[in-house]
Amino acid sequence: MAQSATAEVDGQGLVVAWTRAAERLLGYPAEEVLHRPAAELLAMPGDEARVTAVARWCRSGDGWGGSVAARHRDGRALQLAVQVTPLLDGSGRERWSVLALEEWRMPGGGVNQLMLEPFLAHAPVGMAVLDTGLRYVWVNDVLERLVPLDRRLGKRVTEVLPKLEAEAFEERMQRVLKSGAPVLDYEFRSPTYADPHQERAYSASFFVLEDPRGRRIGVWYMVIDVTERWRAQERLALLNDASVRIGSTLDVTRTAQELADVAVPALADFVAVDLLDSVLRGAEPVPGPVDSTPTMRRSGQQSVHEGCPEAGLAVGEAVQRSPSSPIARCLLKGESLVEPVLDFATSSWVTEDPVRAAVIRAFGFRSVMVAPVQARGITLGAATFFRSRRLGPFAADDVQLAEELVARAAVCVDNARRFTREHTAARVMQQNLLPHELTGGSALEVASWYFPADAPSGVGGDWFDVIPLSGARVALVVGDVVGHGINAAATMGRLRTAVRTLANLDLPPDELLARLDDLVIGLVKTHRTDPPADAGNPSVASTFMGATCLYAVYDPVSRRCSLARASHLPPLIVGPDGAVECPDVPAGPPLGLGTLPFESVELELAEGSLIALYTNGLIETCDRDISVGLSRLSGALAVPGRTLKEVGGNVVKALMTGPPSDDAALLLARTHALDAHQVASWDLAADPAVVGSARALAGQQLSEWGLDELLFTTELIVSELVTNAIRHGSGPITLRLIRQDALICEVSDASSTSPRLRHARTTDEGGRGLFIVAQLTRRWGTRYTPIGKIIWTEQSMPSDTGPSGEAD
Repeated sequence: MAQSATAEVDGQGLVVAWTRAAERLLGYPAEEVLHRPAAELLAMPGDEARVTAVARWCRSGDGWGGSVAARHRDGRALQLAVQVTPLLDGSGRERWSVLALEEWRMPGGGVNQLMLEPFLAHAPVGMAVLDTGLRYVWVNDVLERLVPLDRRLGKRVTEVLPKLEAEAFEERMQRVLKSGAPVLDYEFRSPTYADPHQERAYSASFFVLEDPRGRRIGVWYMVIDVTERWRAQERLALLNDASVRIGSTLDVTRTAQELADVAVPALADFVAVDLLDSVLRGAEPVPGPVDSTPTMRRSGQQSVHEGCPEAGLAVGEAVQRSPSSPIARCLLKGESLVEPVLDFATSSWVTEDPVRAAVIRAFGFRSVMVAPVQARGITLGAATFFRSRRLGPFAADDVQLAEELVARAAVCVDNARRFTREHTAARVMQQNLLPHELTGGSALEVASWYFPADAPSGVGGDWFDVIPLSGARVALVVGDVVGHGINAAATMGRLRTAVRTLANLDLPPDELLARLDDLVIGLVKTHRTDPPADAGNPSVASTFMGATCLYAVYDPVSRRCSLARASHLPPLIVGPDGAVECPDVPAGPPLGLGTLPFESVELELAEGSLIALYTNGLIETCDRDISVGLSRLSGALAVPGRTLKEVGGNVVKALMTGPPSDDAALLLARTHALDAHQVASWDLAADPAVVGSARALAGQQLSEWGLDELLFTTELIVSELVTNAIRHGSGPITLRLIRQDALICEVSDASSTSPRLRHARTTDEGGRGLFIVAQLTRRWGTRYTPIGKIIWTEQSMPSDTGPSGEAD
């Protein structure tokens, strides 16, 4: 059975009654205790203040119960369960009865209610008991250390805790008193009393307190510090948020800005992300530490203050960094740097720049952290984090979190940099593959539009070209390689180069396509025998699956246009009256099959006709049939326009209603004709005697055109070409001069024998004619006709004459 002892204490805290049981419990005889302060019997330092608070509570209530550490006469400390009860005294003197128990277990082995109090008092979690008026009756040591006992006992929650926290506590405790059901795990954040600037997280659970009869006599709650769990959850949530928000695009600057946006305000009050200028351009950074030499630019910044007033730099501006600054030291060492407390006395880099010092003072920055932006062992830049007094100084956990965020962002930045480099390379390649400037000379007025389906890279497999040919003729070509992207663009470049090479041979359209078909068949065979560079990339294989092409040659002298196509869409011809026609041009097989021949057709076009060449991506989409697109194209071409740009703009507006699903190209050409004053032609007999007449006819024509400066060279050229035609060819022989942007001289005969430029020895009597012709002209060549061949030359016009030959 528990041994109990009683004593009495007066209003001044002096022992006025002492029992033998008290003597047995603590070892003090009555003469050593009576009329002495009861506080001298306490064993724990600081309990005197607690006793004062208990006395104040007892005077305003009915008593107090709790655990007290007492000192035995032999020096031992005893933990006593104490019950203090006021006594009624007829004289009005204040007296208190104190009951103390040292026996903890009941006879049956059960736990006495009072024995729990010492354990609860020293429990590692905060605990408190409140009456039905929500006034504090008892708190344990944990809560007593936060708010002293004399500021809690007898006071309401609203008088002790911060306003928002107290309102939340009262609302939940009222709910517990009314329903009897506990409220568990209410989490809240609150500054610590030791450091009001440091926020911690707590979890509180509330329970009803009932007497043996089941009456609700109060509420008790338990508070647990869950700051570490809260911080772990916050870090996890921040990292999850970062994985979603950082790297949403393949844009270096946007990725840097996303890093700053994620870190504010969760980790810092102001964040600046500075990257090397070479990274922004997509160039490969130099491995190793970064000194103050490379230029860095502000790439992203964010602040808790709207507009980032503390930044001092706008995005894109160069960052000036002194060797002593944290960012310079961070880049040089390649590791994170932290200054938990910014001290103007010790942080010399702060005072080096008066503007920087003023900003740090104005915004109350007191802690800085810099983390290098590194990916694959290469430094790309640095991220700087500042904290003001709203958050505490940066700690080790903050550094770890910042490094994780920056590491994730660094990979995205490097991917964006690599994409920028590849995108730039693809753009340059596409620009080099497609013609920079299209010109049809005086024969055609041309304009073009190109829309790649692979919008991020800006490259595709469609192509078009305008190629000047001999005799003032112009070739128009449009093609489409299966697939799109950089692989299709590379194949397109091969085909475009091949078409230009074959065009210089002055081949007719059907023969040119036949030779181009042989080239594509060779590419397909090469691809099938070589191991695939990327078996998982279907676009690589599709690049060599075939291509389509349309090739047309327009002659401004005869106003005739020869066309052939390799399974490409037919052209549309718009007459001067606005009527749109689709000529019947045999389709032919796609390039790369080699199964069927190609056929040419020849059309006569009125001057001012419009030729429209295009690819299927312009008129065909996933939700629009090709016939519908062709009808829209015809309608748009029929709309009058003063210039080709206006006509093409109408086409684009009518057909390009969204991003193309396939590469789309459009080439427009308006025809012009050379009138009789620009062309002179003579039929010559196959007799050496006509050579002099031919020179005279040419000289007379040049005089009429005002090209006397070219008289001497032209007579030599005419003499050599006519002589060769008579000597090595067969009649009939024709001499033709064409005055365009160049002076063209043509001599045709019925022989198919091609002339050859020879290098005559000093003892040879002949063989120098074509060599002289080559020296006097800017270019010359041979083209074959159905009845023979034509030897042609071109001479540049004098600088003081225009294309028409008139003096300026």
